[in-house]
Amino acid sequence: MTLLLLLALGAYDPLAVPSAPVEHLELTMHDGSRQRDIPVRVYLPATRTPAPVVLFSHGLGGSRENDVFLGEHWAARGYVAVFMQHPGSDESVWKPLEKSERLRAMKKAANVENFQLRIEDVHVVLDVLAAWNEKAGHELHGRLELTKVGMSGHSFGAVTTEAVSGEVYPIGPSLTDPRIKAAVAFSPSTPKMGSAEKAFAPVKIPWLLMTGTNDAAPIGGQTVASRLEVFPALPPGQKYELVLDKAEHSAFSDRALPGDSQPRNPNHHKLMLAVTTAFFDSVLKGDAEARAWIDGEGVKALLEKGDRWQRK
Repeated sequence: MTLLLLLALGAYDPLAVPSAPVEHLELTMHDGSRQRDIPVRVYLPATRTPAPVVLFSHGLGGSRENDVFLGEHWAARGYVAVFMQHPGSDESVWKPLEKSERLRAMKKAANVENFQLRIEDVHVVLDVLAAWNEKAGHELHGRLELTKVGMSGHSFGAVTTEAVSGEVYPIGPSLTDPRIKAAVAFSPSTPKMGSAEKAFAPVKIPWLLMTGTNDAAPIGGQTVASRLEVFPALPPGQKYELVLDKAEHSAFSDRALPGDSQPRNPNHHKLMLAVTTAFFDSVLKGDAEARAWIDGEGVKALLEKGDRWQRK
């Protein structure tokens, strides 16, 4: 059943997509103040009218080419999905090295300097998108509704997402970007300094967290238990958590990672697409049917035994 027919019947389905193909662009943003290039992949909906924007920040060792299934689905649902690449903590860290050297190089790249670079990347990407949106003749001219911006990311990208979306740190200035109106963190992290309560209690915008019962990683120091500490620390008001049964760290990406022990469950990606779409539709588009779906029985109907869903 097509998206248009479902809407005509009044049945909200976050997995329905139109048949029109999704276009994507490979672009590079230049930050003159840091002499830094930020590669981006931009997934575009078929319509050329201004659309809400969703940013995605990859995990350690990733690239703008990660999580294609998310970018294509969000664009098909009417979002401009901007997948950033962060030099210094991207695939360039490990690709040139022998397998025996890769883990050590990745651990070295998971540092405060790269964290700070990522935060500034987000601010710069939003600045450049605003300039491109106003620039006559640019591929993105007039296509971005920048009053409706969502942020998302996996692993190190979730750390990035949390930082720019309301997390508070014991020292230093706020890193929050007020242009971001909703956030999705795949494999969220608790702070390395201070308590989760102090870090997340001040969060003002809607957050959606996704993790798994086997969501541990060899880098970063996070455990299944620590990831589950984020949701209880958040204040009420459009805060959601989905815990996928037997999902490993790689469940939130395109492919398995070295060391994975569980077979990948196709329903995990189905749930990721459905729940993130309904979340962004309800917050960024103000879609009442999406809000009823995510706050009602919609998510529960897609859960498998062992999956856990909660909201506040």
